[in-house]
Parts: sequence; C-alpha cells; structure tokens
Amino acid sequence: MSGTRRVRPSPGAAIVSSPWIVISIGVIVMVVLLVVALGSVRGRRTFAEPPPPAPTMALPELSAASPAATTAPGHVVRPPTSAAGPVVPGLSPRSTVLPARPTPSRAAGTGTARPGGPPAPAPPAPPVTGRYGVVSSFDGGFIGEVRLVNTAGTARGWTVRLTFPRGRLVAAWVSGAEQGSGGFTDGVFTYRSGVDLAPGASVPLQFHFEQTGTTRPTSCAVDGAACSGL
Repeated sequence: MSGTRRVRPSPGAAIVSSPWIVISIGVIVMVVLLVVALGSVRGRRTFAEPPPPAPTMALPELSAASPAATTAPGHVVRPPTSAAGPVVPGLSPRSTVLPARPTPSRAAGTGTARPGGPPAPAPPAPPVTGRYGVVSSFDGGFIGEVRLVNTAGTARGWTVRLTFPRGRLVAAWVSGAEQGSGGFTDGVFTYRSGVDLAPGASVPLQFHFEQTGTTRPTSCAVDGAACSGL
C-alpha cells in the first residue's frame, strides 16, 4: 500500500506566509537599534554644563574694638549699623584730616616777623613821651613825677596812667601849666591834660602818695606807651 507522504511546512514558509509577523519583527529590530544608538550617543558626550554659581553675600567687617566681637559664645553677632555712605576705593573712612599749622604772623608793635622774612619796622614813637622820677620821699609817703615832652610838630594832649596796688593818692598837679583832671581807682591813677602841650614843650605831672610801700609803680604809661626811668 503505497501511501502518500505528507510534506510538513517549514518554519520559514510559515513566517513568509504571514506578513504581520514580518512587520512586527522589523519594528522590534528598529526599536532595539534606536535604543542602542541613543546609548552610544550619551556615552560619547564629552562636555558637562557648569553648575550654577552659589549665591554670595557680603559680610560686614567688624572692628577689633567693637563690643560685638567679644560677645559670649552662642550669641548672634550682628554687624553694626552705619548711616555713612559707600566707601570710596583707596580711601579709609576712618582717616583723619589734620588741620594745617598756623603760619606765624607778625604781631602788631612787637618788631617780630615771619622766619626768613624781612624784620618788621619798629613802631613809631608816641608824640608825647614820659619819664618817671621821684622828687622826694619821707616816712610813709613820697612825691613823684612824670615829666612829659611833646616831640611832635603840633600841639598834643596826653593821658598818664600809674599803677600802685597799695597806698592812697593825696594830691596831683601839673607844675607851671593849666591843671587837668584825674582820679585814683582800684590802684590805678589816671590824669588827663587840661590843655594841649605845645610842640617841643615839657611839663612835670607831680603827685603825692602815702602808704604805698614803694616809690616805684607797677606800671607807668603815657598815651599807652611805657614811661622811661623805671
């Protein structure tokens, strides 16, 4: 009995006979290749983005002598507040500008001048000069005088001032000329001429003092200029 031999279909023929199987396999293969390609691209990346900079905050400078620098542990040190404006670079806010030294100047009537400069001219002599002297002295008092001379070319008045911290003024007069006016207050004797003294003329102002302890006054001046003879 001869039988007919059945031919079994091969696996390849079954795959070819079903086109959807072929398409599914192709899609799977493409997905696998895409995944492999992406992995290789990431592996070849040679650069990295720099991390964002960390935020910075300016810290205030604390002075070494500031009380906040010596606070106890655990206390929060707060920076001192200041209403001053921004500090200019190169300049210190604590810099001190020293005042300029005063320039020595000439003193009026002293005859001194600045170092290196010409000497100051001497003050002019007063028109009326005075010379102090003692006419006579006795127990408990004396009689003195100031002889006045007008060196100017015109008639001049004059004022004499004598200082005796102690004593008592008994009398005062001008010999050979019209009398003026005077007084003794707080140890200062002041006498003003009654008439102007003629050019080149001379008169003595005399006075009687008691209990002064000395015949020499502390000061003597005619129109503000010191008398001679002391």
